[in-house]
Amino acid sequence: MKKVISSPNAPGAIGPYSQATEINGMVFTSGQIAIDPTTSNLVEGGVEEETHMVMKNLSAVLEAAETNFDHVVKTGIFLEDMEDFAKVNAIYESYLSQEAGYPARETVQVAKLPKGVKVEISMIAVK
Repeated sequence: MKKVISSPNAPGAIGPYSQATEINGMVFTSGQIAIDPTTSNLVEGGVEEETHMVMKNLSAVLEAAETNFDHVVKTGIFLEDMEDFAKVNAIYESYLSQEAGYPARETVQVAKLPKGVKVEISMIAVK
């Protein structure tokens, strides 16, 4: 049976979706953008600041699902500008453990992201 995952330490959904859902030991996160859950405002700065906030939000959602980055098996990264790939990739990598094995991933440039952000990331993890 599907279980809805919710964390007060990540931004609440801004539409008809859940922060994550779990089924059969797999956790599917919704895409996270750089909204600070304490203020509900977008993080200011650049793509680096946004990426750190996105990864912190994903960590909070995974923690609420009783898992973590070591158990992520698939990631989707959506960029406003592929020129930001190296910056986002370096920050993304800093949150992961090579010893645990990096997840499969795709990174794509998109025409536009919610609220005009530069990066959105979603993940699939196992428990």
